Amino acid sequence: MTKKLIEIASEIVNVQASGISMSAEEISSALREVFGTLYELQRAESGEMDLVAIQEPEAAPALKPENSIQNDKVICLECGAEMKQLTKLHLVSHGLTAKEYKKKYGFTMGTPLAAKSLTRARSKAAKKRGVPENLKKYMDARRQAKTEVVKPAAEVVKPAAEVVKPAATLPVSETPKISRAKRIKNRFSPRTVE
Repeated sequence: MTKKLIEIASEIVNVQASGISMSAEEISSALREVFGTLYELQRAESGEMDLVAIQEPEAAPALKPENSIQNDKVICLECGAEMKQLTKLHLVSHGLTAKEYKKKYGFTMGTPLAAKSLTRARSKAAKKRGVPENLKKYMDARRQAKTEVVKPAAEVVKPAAEVVKPAATLPVSETPKISRAKRIKNRFSPRTVE
């Protein structure tokens, strides 16, 4: 005895409803959707309808990209998964990098793919550790080092008399150091007798 489509659809929805909590409306719409799909598949199987005709066109994303980053979660625009942060591993499962994902959905490159609350917490922790001040000091020192490198060659090059001093006039701490390889070579190489 074969089962009717409504019985098969109700079994499928029953299994879905037992796994997650569903409202009466959700159960009703799921039952209609499953029944409709089963009916179309049955018609395609009997030859009344072409299977290509029942395939749905690719739907536009239900969520706008600017609404996907929320206060307590981020919704992946590829699969609809909700999480605190879109990780590199998750994006790789879709064959995308963070840069490609941002470009595909129109995010700026500086937009973090994390929940707003997580971004705020990280910012607060960084400020508590003094990162902004230390970063500013580092950037200033870096700029200053770049300007020193760009000085004219006349200021950078020292006269030869200042650079090379005879070894006899140098204190012991300033005597030129010979590399370890040269010391070993001098120690074990045969000496010539003059």
